[in-house]
Amino acid sequence: MVSILGKKLGMTQVYTEDGRAYPVTVIEAGPCCVVQVKTIENDGYEAVKVGFLEAKEKRVNKPQVGVFKKAGVKLYRIVKELSIGGLKVGEFVTVEKFVRGDKVDVSGISKGKGFQGVMKRHNFSGGPGSHGSMFNRAPGSIGASSYPSRVWKNQKMPGHMGSERVTVKNLEIVDVKVEQNLMLIRGAVPGAVGTLIEIKKED
Repeated sequence: MVSILGKKLGMTQVYTEDGRAYPVTVIEAGPCCVVQVKTIENDGYEAVKVGFLEAKEKRVNKPQVGVFKKAGVKLYRIVKELSIGGLKVGEFVTVEKFVRGDKVDVSGISKGKGFQGVMKRHNFSGGPGSHGSMFNRAPGSIGASSYPSRVWKNQKMPGHMGSERVTVKNLEIVDVKVEQNLMLIRGAVPGAVGTLIEIKKED
């Protein structure tokens, strides 16, 4: 497994040689500095903690500053654990580990949409929109008669929508710009502009 952290910059489009236009998401991926290495001997599993996006000392809490100074690396705003092996403290994970044509899984926090009704949240069809039906965007019956005399668990109802971790699988990398730490991924990825994104691919 190869993983890297990135920041969503927005969307644009690229043209192929035959003139087709494809929508792509532009992600600033890495460089991610290895801050700590987890080993099977000490921790029971293999992983690394990486730092992403440099920060000023006043923006980082004191315990975290101590971790960075012990590792002898710069201070970072974001620290996250990735399932990567074979790296040492101070090394960097960069977009060089990804090439055009790779299939990746992209995870991020989706856009929050607040409290929404069943038509928007669960794609209910709703009722007639005219002639005084009084049943336009309502959810309808939620009961289960005399048995079990309660609402079933996981009933689709209005509620909070979005602002949750979403993973989109098998997206194609259209281009990788190593000098600029940019990755162009075909299609949309979760989250708004500036959202932290995690990109994974199988070795």
